[in-house]
Amino acid sequence: MKLWGGRFTKREDEIMEKFNTSLPVDHRLYYQDITGSIAHVKMLVECNLLSEAEGILLIDGLESILRDIESGLLKMEGAYEDIHSFVEMNLTKRIGETGKKLHTARSRNDQVAVDMRLYAKQKAGEVMMALQQLIDSLHDKAAKNNVIMPGYTHLQRAQVVTFSHHLGAYAQMFSRDKKRMSNAIDILDENPLGCGALAGTTHHIDRQITTELLGFSKPVDNFLDGVSDRDYLLELMSSFSITMMHLSRLSEELILWSSQEFKFIEMDDAYSTGSSIMPQKKNPDAAELIRGKTGRVYGSLLSLLTTLKGLPLTYNKDMQEDKEQFFDALDTVMDCLEIMSKMIDTLHVNEENMKAAIKAGFLNATEVADYLVSKGTAFRDAHEIVGKIIIYCEQQKKAIEDLTIEELAKFSDSITDDIYDYIDYENILNKGNKKLIKQITK
Repeated sequence: MKLWGGRFTKREDEIMEKFNTSLPVDHRLYYQDITGSIAHVKMLVECNLLSEAEGILLIDGLESILRDIESGLLKMEGAYEDIHSFVEMNLTKRIGETGKKLHTARSRNDQVAVDMRLYAKQKAGEVMMALQQLIDSLHDKAAKNNVIMPGYTHLQRAQVVTFSHHLGAYAQMFSRDKKRMSNAIDILDENPLGCGALAGTTHHIDRQITTELLGFSKPVDNFLDGVSDRDYLLELMSSFSITMMHLSRLSEELILWSSQEFKFIEMDDAYSTGSSIMPQKKNPDAAELIRGKTGRVYGSLLSLLTTLKGLPLTYNKDMQEDKEQFFDALDTVMDCLEIMSKMIDTLHVNEENMKAAIKAGFLNATEVADYLVSKGTAFRDAHEIVGKIIIYCEQQKKAIEDLTIEELAKFSDSITDDIYDYIDYENILNKGNKKLIKQITK
């Protein structure tokens, strides 16, 4: 069942036929293929390349195929080369010889190009909605848990921050991901229908008609580029990869925070699993799977980059490989965004454990140095003084704020009773982080 064959005297080998078919992959483009074909028919009628009656017959037939696919009456299976062959041949079966006129002034090259652009545009919009759902989950969890916790550099306790502000950092990352996705949509929003196989058609067609019917911003400027461009898929998959990197970083922190060594959070049972041999275990498998699937999306991007890097203009069958890589990356990032949103919505914050980690980590040491500087001590000297105070605290097994004024004064004559207000953790946040905390609660 093919749309070609007139110049062949020998049938295609069965192994080649199976190797060549893309229907098991590109069947998900059925809606875009039928939508694009209906727009194409309307344009052909407007340009007097089809009669009104032929146009009505073709559109009714295409719409009936769409209904039957979506209701399950028509299965997308069989020995068809691709989704385009499936639709056109089923159309001809239904309405007769007029079905063969569907392909007038069109090639499968510009047909698949428009299908993929329509599909990519729609799905990129869905990814943006999933990103916004995650951003909303982060903001909601942050607003309900504005509690102090350690901030880290080098995975060492560094300064006091809030759980709200920590989550806010990820909200910012995912907001940038949304912008990248929006930019990719703007760039891909061009109509390749009318490019033909590579150099247009001798028929007098009107590309603006299909552009408007399909909701594109403009027709592509160059026919050769129109049928061979897959940059927009690379850009979207690059954006998916950056999103997955951000998801993986957040997953890593959730994994660390839920461990017995941290105990900062507890993952909900719905997104955890157990051990087949150790009954005490509660594993953060949802977060670990997201972290693991990040490499899968990276691999899809690299695979398509490699496929395209040596191709001459215009269309080459290698480009059939774009769909499987894009579809897999898309499905993966959508699943991961949904799971992460639900993990964030349901996790429990252990406020007291976070506070205890702050007290044990000398997280007001920088403020002691700043205090000394405010008293006229040079910063380098203040840095050295505070280092000696930390050594003393470790030897005495005390926090800085638990030292008496007499103990502190041994290290500098500049230290007086007002230091305790300066190094109080709540005061630190109120002084230094007040503006930052507001960002996450806007």
